[in-house]
Amino acid sequence: MLPDNVLFADGDGAKIRADLMDKCNLHTVLRLPTGIFYAQGVKTNVLFFTRGETERDNTKDVWFYDLRTNMPNFGKTNPLKAEHFAAFMGAYNAADRAAVSDERWNSFTHQQIEDRGNSLDLGLIRDDSVLGYDDLQDPVESGEEIAAQLEEAADLIMSVVKELKSLGGEG
Repeated sequence: MLPDNVLFADGDGAKIRADLMDKCNLHTVLRLPTGIFYAQGVKTNVLFFTRGETERDNTKDVWFYDLRTNMPNFGKTNPLKAEHFAAFMGAYNAADRAAVSDERWNSFTHQQIEDRGNSLDLGLIRDDSVLGYDDLQDPVESGEEIAAQLEEAADLIMSVVKELKSLGGEG
């Protein structure tokens, strides 16, 4: 099991992932819900691989299963149980993985991964409750809007203070 940053960190992390995919067949990555092993917010992944027959080009495709997105929060009151892995086990053990119909199950070729700098930060399905970068407001516009709202709030507070002064003195 590895924390998320190992899947996409630059430098030595990228070299280790490239070496792993060369010397081993990294065939599956299971992306686990956050906070199940460590503090809330820590994201964990399970990598499944076998030692290759040669020292080069052993990974052809990597299958990703996203057990993270659009899942309930797991923890002491709602523990992760064996039944939560049922769909993953079905996809993992399928005779034809490509025939599995599950939005959580995706495959990327070694070349696609290499084109992304050997980043394995892949396979997450779209979470409709989270905005993507393209959906965010321009930061300047957002800052100006917040400043205008703060000015309006300050003006409202000052008018209340003036009203209170006129009613009963300055305290």
